[in-house]
Amino acid sequence: MMLTATVVFVGCTLWTVVYSFTNSRLLPGGDWVGLAQYERLWGTRRWLISVENLAIYGFLMLVFSLVIGFLLAAIIDQRIRFEDAFRTIFLYPYALSFIVTGLVWQWLLNPEFGIQAAVRSMGFETFAFDPLYNSDLVLYGVIVAGLWHGTGLVMCLMLAGLRGIDEDVWKASRVDGIPAWKTYIFIVIPMMRPVFVTTLVLITASIIKLYDLVIAQTGGGPGLSSEVPAKFVFDAMFVSQNLAQGFAASTMMLVAVIFVIIPWAYLEFGGKKRG
Repeated sequence: MMLTATVVFVGCTLWTVVYSFTNSRLLPGGDWVGLAQYERLWGTRRWLISVENLAIYGFLMLVFSLVIGFLLAAIIDQRIRFEDAFRTIFLYPYALSFIVTGLVWQWLLNPEFGIQAAVRSMGFETFAFDPLYNSDLVLYGVIVAGLWHGTGLVMCLMLAGLRGIDEDVWKASRVDGIPAWKTYIFIVIPMMRPVFVTTLVLITASIIKLYDLVIAQTGGGPGLSSEVPAKFVFDAMFVSQNLAQGFAASTMMLVAVIFVIIPWAYLEFGGKKRG
C-alpha cells in the first residue's frame, strides 16, 4: 500500500505538476515554457468564472451544511422518538452517488415535470420555479442538491461529537441556570473543535473536486453560469486536447487542497505535540 501510494498518488501528482510547465497538447511532451500555461489560465474568462462559481458554492455549502448538520444533530441528540429512523433518512442521500443526486434534482427542478409542474397542477397556473434554466439562480439549485446529499454526513459527525460530551457538563449548566443555547455556543461547540475541524476538511475537499453533481444536473450551463474548475480540467484535457492547460488547472486545484490540509494537520497534530 505504501508503494502504491508513493508511485500512483505522489508520483502521478509530481508528473502532472512538471508537465504543466510544458506546451503539451494531445500527448505529454513538448517544450518547457515555464509559467506560460498559468498566465494563460488566469487570463481565461472561463477559468475565472469557474473559480468564482466554486467560491460562491463553497462558501454557502460550508455555512449551510455546518449549520443545518449541527441543528439536526442537536435535535436528534435529545433522544427523540424514532431516532434511528431519522438518522437513516437524513444519511441516506449520502449513500447515493453525485450522478444520481444530480439527476434526481434535475428532475425535481425541471419546470415540465418537477416542482413547478406539481404546483401548477394544483391550480397555481402562474407559479414559476425553474432555477436550472436561469443563469442567476442555477448555482443555487446545485447548492440545494449538494446540501441534500452531504448534510446527513455532517449531522452524523456532529452527533458523534455531541454524544462524546460528558453528561456532567449538561447537568452543571442546568444547575447554574445557563440557557441551552448559551451552553451550546460557549461550552459544547468549543469542546467539539476536533469534530468541526475534521468536518471542515471533508466538506472543503468535496467542494474543490465538485464535478459529478454539476455534470449530471446542469452540464455547466446555462452558458458558463455553473462552470467549475474540475469540469474546466476535464474539457481542457479531453475536449480541447490541451493537456498542459488541464495540468495547470489541476495543479491550481492541488494548491487549494494543500491550503486546506496544512492548517488541518497543524491544528490536529501540532496542538497534540505541544500538549
